[in-house]
Amino acid sequence: MSKVLKKSMAILGLVAVSVVASATTVHMMARSGKAPVAYDSSFAPEGVTSASEYGFQNTAYALGSRQLGNAPDLTPAAESSVKAVVHIKVKKTQQVQEQQMIDPFEFFFGGDPRGSRRSEPVMGYGSGVIISNDGYIMTNNHVVAGSEEITVTLNDNRTFKAKLIGRDPGSDIALIKIEGKDLPTIPFGDSDKLRLGEWVLAVGNPFNLTSTVTAGIVSAKSRSTAAAGDQLEVSAFIQTDAAVNSGNSGGALVNAAGELVGINTMIYSQTGNYAGYSFAVPINIAAKVVSDIKSYGTVQRGVLGVAGSEITEELIKKEGLKVNSGFYVADFAEISGALAAGIEKGDVIVAIEGHKITGFGQLQEQVSRFRPGDTIKVTVNRKGAEKTFAVKLRNKEGGASILKQNSTSVDARLGAKIRQLETAQLRNYGLSYGLVVESLSAGSLKRAGVREGFVLLTANDSPLRSIADLNRAFGSSAQARRTRGVVLRGFYPESGDIVSYVVE
Repeated sequence: MSKVLKKSMAILGLVAVSVVASATTVHMMARSGKAPVAYDSSFAPEGVTSASEYGFQNTAYALGSRQLGNAPDLTPAAESSVKAVVHIKVKKTQQVQEQQMIDPFEFFFGGDPRGSRRSEPVMGYGSGVIISNDGYIMTNNHVVAGSEEITVTLNDNRTFKAKLIGRDPGSDIALIKIEGKDLPTIPFGDSDKLRLGEWVLAVGNPFNLTSTVTAGIVSAKSRSTAAAGDQLEVSAFIQTDAAVNSGNSGGALVNAAGELVGINTMIYSQTGNYAGYSFAVPINIAAKVVSDIKSYGTVQRGVLGVAGSEITEELIKKEGLKVNSGFYVADFAEISGALAAGIEKGDVIVAIEGHKITGFGQLQEQVSRFRPGDTIKVTVNRKGAEKTFAVKLRNKEGGASILKQNSTSVDARLGAKIRQLETAQLRNYGLSYGLVVESLSAGSLKRAGVREGFVLLTANDSPLRSIADLNRAFGSSAQARRTRGVVLRGFYPESGDIVSYVVE
């Protein structure tokens, strides 16, 4: 395999979350009736995706034609959408350390991660979108991650305490809920139908300036950013030049018809402030994420099970490819639905369910809409000829079944709830990867002496970048007996002490 392929290799669906410059404001803690939306129901453009399809009581209607090709009157879309965009305040406790921890490689080869720590209360600010008349609100994961208390303020200044329903670091989407009724909502649009140059509005609360609307155009679709693509499980953004700043995170991206087409998530900036480009999670991805959270407690992400790269001129010449765009299949996951269906190394994926694939971003975007067990049509170019295969998607553990919240084979075996560290935690600890033990019950981890809060970095000296890595480390019971247990190494955040446990 060439160096080009090795560097660009990625297992689809097994990519992890990081934001370039999250559009969330964080400050140190300081002391601190019925409003239906007047939508015109006579307008409901063909192709509008109903929120009710995802299990939410959304009675909003689109405002009319998008008037593509001309600069539309955006005032109706702006006036209606601000009513359903909320201001979110999140109380958190942040650990501050005098000496920053170091990268895991240095951590285990001579670095000293220990340093004094203290906890400080902070208040984070962001935005959210009411998607259901009974109070379900969509926002970004990084807005509510680590929250101890969530307060939501509506456009009419009513304030509610919100409950965290669930969140997905892999897409940076979260679902919260307030107790209300007849709340204003925004109708779901169809992000697939967005066109380059189409007018869009970014609605949110930058710098705590509530109910702020900025306008721009769609600059690109299915954008997989270099900074976020290596750490997000889904990195296929709508790129716009609508101004987005700190506090806009979780707010609405709407089209000229007043339809919700994306959730504003991050910006490209060297200063932390808007520099001309912003990125939003497409609503067709975000809606599926919150639907899964509401129905299953966790996101059901189908895995195609291919590894490879986008098409380059060098790759075309080296492999003699007959196409100049798509996703080149160089290898497969250990358990791969694509391989089982008949796809081969050297194939170029050019379409998923009839949607053209020009690169990794489009591939991620299309596959992310399906669940484990779903069968999808994958079209490949094989030596100049197109072939279509029916591929049954797997879950992240290699099976085809729906996964329940926090249920992995490792969790059950070890008697623990284990998850990947959040982006903010990684940044706080100075790490690039790691897992954390959130809770313990009777099981092998507890017997080995592990306590809650333990941050796991390696298993038998192999880095733990995901739950899948931990699964592989333990493997079968026979393997565990052969190795006389698995050596887990990590640290406790409160002390920074490096600790090793032998877990059988």
